[in-house]
Amino acid sequence: MTSLGAQAERLGGGEDRQGALGRRGRIAVLLGAYGAAAVLAAGGAAALGHDPLSCDAWLGASGAASVLLSAGLGVCVGATTVAVTRVLVRRAAWGRALHAALRPAVRSTGDGGLLGVAVASALGEELLFRGLLVPLAGIVVSSLVFGALHQIRGPGRWGWMAWATIMGLVFGALFVATGSLVGPIVAHLIINAYNLRFLRDNDPSPRRRALGGLLQR
Repeated sequence: MTSLGAQAERLGGGEDRQGALGRRGRIAVLLGAYGAAAVLAAGGAAALGHDPLSCDAWLGASGAASVLLSAGLGVCVGATTVAVTRVLVRRAAWGRALHAALRPAVRSTGDGGLLGVAVASALGEELLFRGLLVPLAGIVVSSLVFGALHQIRGPGRWGWMAWATIMGLVFGALFVATGSLVGPIVAHLIINAYNLRFLRDNDPSPRRRALGGLLQR
């Protein structure tokens, strides 16, 4: 199971040669891969006798209270991460480098494709890495695996892996604290939906100046 970063890179690869049909095919493959991950995670959890959508909550919540608490915190985590992402892209060199490395993958993808990837990745990755792996291996190990699978070529690789590992820790902590996977799914969905569009629509590269800075090109 490859990560959003690696899959997004493949989504954009060869785009100029194959056009819209090639992009649609890559999106279909990507959605299928995330769907397979979700089925694998649900089946694996069932075989092991546990529910991938819930666990014993550190905070003691259960039932509807667990779901509502998790969903509310998921919205907060998602919104905060989206805001932090924009600050990092504007102010941190590594944030701009990572943005530039990932942007070509989604630059020509429509809103529907991006939303589909956001929904599928949130469900597939959370069911697999948190719903299945956290009860088996713990938050730290599952987060390290999550980070290691976020692979891209170029100078943004290590920043992307580190960021994914940190987010894995946050999602895992949210899961075990509230006892519900709803929060991590909501947070992951918000982050991917907004950040994929931000990647597509914003170029952080400084424009080249000519004639002493009077013109930009």
